[in-house]
Amino acid sequence: MKQNHLPLIVKGARQIGKTASILQFAHHHYKYVVNINFVLQSKYREVFADGFEVDSIIKNITIISPTIQVVPGETLIFFDEIQSCPSCATSLKSFAIDGRYDVICSGSLMGINYNEIESNSVGYKEDYSMHSMDFEEFLWAMGNDTLMDIVRKRFEAHKSMGQVMHRRAMDYFRQYLIVGGMPQAVQEYAESKDFDRVDRIKRDILTLYRADIVKHATGYEMKVESIFDEIPAQLQKHEKRFKLSSLKKEARFREYEDALFWLDDAMIANICYNSTEPNIGLKLNMDRMTLKCYMGDTGLLISHAFDENGLVSEEIYKKLLFDKLE
Repeated sequence: MKQNHLPLIVKGARQIGKTASILQFAHHHYKYVVNINFVLQSKYREVFADGFEVDSIIKNITIISPTIQVVPGETLIFFDEIQSCPSCATSLKSFAIDGRYDVICSGSLMGINYNEIESNSVGYKEDYSMHSMDFEEFLWAMGNDTLMDIVRKRFEAHKSMGQVMHRRAMDYFRQYLIVGGMPQAVQEYAESKDFDRVDRIKRDILTLYRADIVKHATGYEMKVESIFDEIPAQLQKHEKRFKLSSLKKEARFREYEDALFWLDDAMIANICYNSTEPNIGLKLNMDRMTLKCYMGDTGLLISHAFDENGLVSEEIYKKLLFDKLE
């Protein structure tokens, strides 16, 4: 760990394991951990009422919870769901200058509320974007700590893995495509190998995403939801861009621009631009009209795409597992 490091802000979508990862790190590296969630423990929003001096904030925290121990040099303060308490962002400058306590902040939908957070803490924090588990992390969860190292070494050496190892790697990869990288879904699959139970978890997460759209995409929630629902169908086509005409005849990009970027800011979806023009080498083409929209997690895409009225059918899983999906 670095000395004199700035407060860290971890951004990411719901249910990707931000809180669990931060707390595991905190309890491993610090003797004392102060864990404050501004959604579940709204009373702590008042700790900034007397100003943003560190001693004042620490005093107010211990007044609310007298059993909390805060020792300089040995304490990590974890402010969770920071988007629900913009005043907390203002305090990061004080914590950075003071230097006695390490601070990590986190929250869902932070991108949506990040302009205010950024303006209150610019220059006095570090940012980190966290995503769902990648394929290597999925392998670790499955108890395989060696396969990815083999893949990496063979790739760097430009050598074949051999048929047996290649089949084994592809089998794991197809499982990853179905399960995805949401930690709760991966844990369920590691324990039960039951795709239906995994699918229920992913559908619960998709329901949370829909609730967030209704609650936070104020003024254009119907456009956000229509784009969200259209992502699987758009990816089945071979179009070079997301066709808004599929949402509404004669739809224009300017009508849906805010909705598209809401999904991107919420880290629910990933926007990919057409990065190069044909026959012009590496000339960048960031034309917003040539974007495509992907789900932020492949497992959520599978559950989002198939059998919307129930569980993903066993037939679809077999086709995915044996590479026979057309």
